Amino acid sequence: METDRTDKEILRKGLRQMGICLLLMFTGPILLYVSFSNKEKTLYIPLIIVSIILCFLAIFFLFKGINTILDSMFNKK
Repeated sequence: METDRTDKEILRKGLRQMGICLLLMFTGPILLYVSFSNKEKTLYIPLIIVSIILCFLAIFFLFKGINTILDSMFNKK
C-alpha cells in the first residue's frame, strides 16, 4: 500500500513563490514610502504606480504560494 507523501517538486515551487512574495512584500512598501516622501520629483506618479503593482503582486504570490504548498501536501495535481 502506497502512503501519501508530499510532492517535493511542487513544494519547492511553492516555497520559491513564497520567497518571491517575501521579496515583493519588502520592496513594494519601501518603494511606496520613498515615492510619497519625494513628491517634488518628476518620477512621483510612475513610482507610485509601480509600487502599488508590486504590492498587489506580493498578495498574488502569497495566495498562489500557499495554494501550491497545500497542493503538494494533499497530492492534488
